[in-house]
Amino acid sequence: MLVRQHLQRLGYVAIGIFVGGWCHLAMAQDVVTLESVPEEREPITADEPMAAEFSAKQAAIYMDRAALTWQKEKNCVTCHTNMPYMFARPALASVQEDSGEVRQFFEEYRTVRWKEKGPNVNNGFWPIVVAAGLTFNDLQTTGTLSPVARDVLDILWTVQREDGGWAWPDCDYAPMEIDDHYGATVAALAIGIAPDGYAQTEQAQAGLEKLRGYFENSPPKSLHHRAMLAWCSVRIDGIVSDEVRATTLEQLMGNQLPDGGWSTSGFLTDWKDLLHPDAPPLDTETSDSYGTGLVIVISRELGVPADDPRLQRGIQWLLTNQRESGKWFTRSPVNDAGNLISNTGTALAVLALQSCGKLPGWPLDSAKMSR
Repeated sequence: MLVRQHLQRLGYVAIGIFVGGWCHLAMAQDVVTLESVPEEREPITADEPMAAEFSAKQAAIYMDRAALTWQKEKNCVTCHTNMPYMFARPALASVQEDSGEVRQFFEEYRTVRWKEKGPNVNNGFWPIVVAAGLTFNDLQTTGTLSPVARDVLDILWTVQREDGGWAWPDCDYAPMEIDDHYGATVAALAIGIAPDGYAQTEQAQAGLEKLRGYFENSPPKSLHHRAMLAWCSVRIDGIVSDEVRATTLEQLMGNQLPDGGWSTSGFLTDWKDLLHPDAPPLDTETSDSYGTGLVIVISRELGVPADDPRLQRGIQWLLTNQRESGKWFTRSPVNDAGNLISNTGTALAVLALQSCGKLPGWPLDSAKMSR
């Protein structure tokens, strides 16, 4: 009898080892890798069916595929795909492991590409994108500033222009790739959220003083500009006042659509001369993930509680408007850019869900104010 019981226990252990090993193998095979993604990115179209229900895992898989395919095809970091990926992907770590290859790619800008010769003032956008990605990723994961992120933040100041801004792509793709103002707000955001008091360092303080001058001499052209200023000024003094932030928040909330979402185009209507004479009018009546996610995240940053009915309506819009692939769709609001803003919109949707407790680990509630 004792021998039989002992053999049974050994059998259970063996089965457990086999099943556990199989599960681990299945998870490993499930991880999206650079090798597993296609050579060219897949089209982002409005006619993709809605998902039957929200899936955090599918969102993670889509984000991994989009970021790694861009990396494989273009071999560069970009503000619309892998930078926001670095911001948001850790929020999904509990449901889907990632390969770590996007983070490694960002780090290699410092350790490989810039080892001998770094960027210059004419391509200052590279350090902004790399620094923002690494810094936000640090905040979302370890909560401390990694040496490589600190190095890239330091590089940021070496390519700052005398007017306090940085060179940024003008591809005529509003709102992200059209003027230097957006890049400056992303830089300010990265500096403000950087852990371990980075914004208080001597070179950061000197650079921030120049950046304040840039914003003073470069007034915002649209509600989208004002929204980004409101966000980055949460942790950096002297950019906009409390009153201006409150007014901007009121304007953003006033743009909520009947279905609970927001339209990115709705933030661009006051941008003089944005549209070409023969361009179609902005579609301000269709909710999208970029607009909805951005307003929810900024609202949370400006102190709006997660249970605010307006934010909850936005959250419900996000939960019911994910596509089958895992993405959320946002149409290129002005000129056709392949709807790549959907990748930023997907990251913002994830951040919005995280900020309201639908996904774990929102890091910004406890982030120390830099000022």
